[in-house]
Amino acid sequence: MRRPPKPDQSPSPASAGEDSVTSPASVGEVARSAGEGSGFGRQSTASATAEELRRARVAGYALLAGRDFSVHEMTERLLRKGYDAEVVAAAVSALVQEGFLREERYAEHFVSQHAGRGRGPVRIRMQLREKGVEGEVIDRALETTETDWVAAAREARRRKFGAAPPGDYRERVRQARFLRYRGFSSEHIQAALGAFEDEDFSPDF
Repeated sequence: MRRPPKPDQSPSPASAGEDSVTSPASVGEVARSAGEGSGFGRQSTASATAEELRRARVAGYALLAGRDFSVHEMTERLLRKGYDAEVVAAAVSALVQEGFLREERYAEHFVSQHAGRGRGPVRIRMQLREKGVEGEVIDRALETTETDWVAAAREARRRKFGAAPPGDYRERVRQARFLRYRGFSSEHIQAALGAFEDEDFSPDF
């Protein structure tokens, strides 16, 4: 009786064809195409799949040597390299289990890096969501950061407009819009712009 293929085994891109990323063939289909009941076919398929998994993991290590990745980013990068979807899933799972691929560490580094570039927590949260990071992980990264968001908003305003505070309502609105675009909250913007004679001023647009 033929033994069923292991869950993390899948055909190499060469075996599955050019459409393997979007429509990956199952391991069973590849085995049947090699000859139903053929021991040689099963062995060659398993060997090819194991080699593809090894190559995908090595590719993942190489990517992580440059910077951290989210799980979603790593998956997309390996798929673009032509690896089968099942092989990519197994490789990414291995990287996570080995501790090389960590969403928490990625989110923490992302927050620190982008805060240093003058971006606020609202925009950073949106960018992390776009990269497939879960909301709970984003919340923890923003809560544990040592970034002073009011100080960051003030520094972003100073770099763009200079040290002098806005002289009139129109200029205050212009600077508030800039800080809103950078991703700072209403409270951060109010604090960064300082007191103003119009108490009803709000940076919410």
